[in-house]
Amino acid sequence: MRKTTYILPAIVVIAVLALSSIFVVDEREKALVLQFGQIKSVKEEPGLAFKVPFIQEVVTYDDRILSLDTDTIEVTPSDDRRLVVDAFARYRISDVVQFRQAVGVGGVRTAEDRLSGILNAQIRETLGADQVTSDTILSADRRELTNRIRDNARASARSLGLDVVDVRLKQTNLPMQNLEATFARMRAEREREAADEIARGNEAAQRVRALADRTVVETESEANRDANVTRGEADAERNAIFAESYGADPEFFAFYRSLSAYEQALGGDNSTLVMTPEGEFFEYFRAQGGDSPVALPSASNEAQTPGGDEQQAATETDAEEAQAETDAEDQQASPETDDEEPDTGNSAPAVQTPAPAAPATE
Repeated sequence: MRKTTYILPAIVVIAVLALSSIFVVDEREKALVLQFGQIKSVKEEPGLAFKVPFIQEVVTYDDRILSLDTDTIEVTPSDDRRLVVDAFARYRISDVVQFRQAVGVGGVRTAEDRLSGILNAQIRETLGADQVTSDTILSADRRELTNRIRDNARASARSLGLDVVDVRLKQTNLPMQNLEATFARMRAEREREAADEIARGNEAAQRVRALADRTVVETESEANRDANVTRGEADAERNAIFAESYGADPEFFAFYRSLSAYEQALGGDNSTLVMTPEGEFFEYFRAQGGDSPVALPSASNEAQTPGGDEQQAATETDAEEAQAETDAEDQQASPETDDEEPDTGNSAPAVQTPAPAAPATE
């Protein structure tokens, strides 16, 4: 009974000592065994590990890739346009011994504060270089800039036992006080480009209109020229036909021309002409082989013979002009007839008319 009393406490003490000397290293962590603040061993492989109980302690650090968001800072590129930039970084603890020596008991929080200062310094230095402008930062070339920031920050973070895996710029904006001026400048540039496009479009439209107007003028000129040529040929053919007709039967031709003159002079409803019926204009109104005149076709063209001594006819003054045009065309056609037929000594440009007969009186 007395032995059992001593064995149970001994077993408990041994169990406590065994449990205190055993610890587990997770596959996502790295462990340091410390004795009175001094590093005694490093446990990077996952599994069971041992330490001296009550004297040594175990400190673990995350072995995964960690994320860090930097504070927003202002940078001034070479074109003096201030930009508000914030970035994020991916890092991991590459050397736990150096990490412990660099940050001490502060751990990851202290390390991130110091790494954030390194990143901000590298961002200012890289984006504020002489060859870097705001357009470069806002263009596709920013990838090269972020790689440069990552490489410089990685070199500086090795003293902390950290490995900077990647750095990215989350946003690059203008300060609030500069946004309105920038937007106004952008609007002015777009309006200038729009005005240039409108001017070029108007210029092209003017060229098209000028070409179309020129084509219209040329087409009309060619059409008028062809029309005049055709009209001249038609007039020549008409004169040739008239000349041929006059040469074939001069008397019938004179009769036809007189009828045309009658149609033009006496065709109106309100035309009135007073003249003697013995004139050449009324030659074909007189009966053939007699002295009595032929009655006019309309009441408005009646011939008046008051007192048997004076005789008047109603017609229009245009009749004389029509007869004059008829005589002129006869004279124009007569030379061509003279060329076609031999001269008999009796040809004349005007038709010979018999002496007018005395008008009949009531």
